[in-house]
Amino acid sequence: MSQSILNASLATRRALDIHASRRLKRADEAVRLELELKLASLQQDYADLHTAIFEAAQVHRRLCAPRLVRRGDFEIASEIFAVRHLPGDFFTVEETDDGVMLALGDICGKGLAAGMWTTHLVGLVSAHAAVTSAPEAIAAGVNRDICRLESVVPLASMFLARLDPITGVVRYSSAGHPPAFLLRANGELEKLSDGGLLLGVVNDASYISGTLELGAGDVLMFYSDGIIESRNSAEEEFGYARLEQELRRAATGSADTMLFSVLGAVQDFAATRSLIDDMSLVIVRRDGR
Repeated sequence: MSQSILNASLATRRALDIHASRRLKRADEAVRLELELKLASLQQDYADLHTAIFEAAQVHRRLCAPRLVRRGDFEIASEIFAVRHLPGDFFTVEETDDGVMLALGDICGKGLAAGMWTTHLVGLVSAHAAVTSAPEAIAAGVNRDICRLESVVPLASMFLARLDPITGVVRYSSAGHPPAFLLRANGELEKLSDGGLLLGVVNDASYISGTLELGAGDVLMFYSDGIIESRNSAEEEFGYARLEQELRRAATGSADTMLFSVLGAVQDFAATRSLIDDMSLVIVRRDGR
């Protein structure tokens, strides 16, 4: 009798164990299914975000000037490399009544936050350029508008230049931007830094302008600080001296050739080291013929 009871108890226990095992299996299956659904949702969110960032980058590309622009005897070549997703640098070329307005801006910071400000600044430059073609007045106007934002004020540097493609006269103003390089056909080099403070620092900041004339074979180069601050594996910066050297080395080519020669030198210098900031470079060259 006791053996029968024991057998029954064992059978009951096995039945309970089987039942519990099935319940655990069903629970595991439910958890696995839930995790798979969450993973699929995250993957879709990532794909949507990637698409949105790509579309934003295309908008930025359309806001900026084409890579190569020709006006009379002048070639204007430009390129922008983003360190993260969306660049905080921009370059625009706009026609005015008395020439062509060039604007290279560099918003402090990097990634999406900086990239989202580019549309606003490009719009401000365009709005003020429609009223005046004086680079120093445009810089002052953009600065006032940025400072009025109060709660969130983006800091930015900018190099503005109005080029007369007939006479070759350039009037420029630099708002806290690295000095532009003017390389004459005879090998003389000047650094151009007339202007004023970074945009967004002081509401009533004033700006001055400088004037130069580009002759046959002369080259004007301006850039964002990501170029000179690019580092190699030894933590050395590319710097102004190397930039001048590479500009001189490439000086006999077209604006487009010079652009990629200098950019190639920066990338070779950094080698496998990742970019630490957005890089922008503009070459303006007057045909030497």
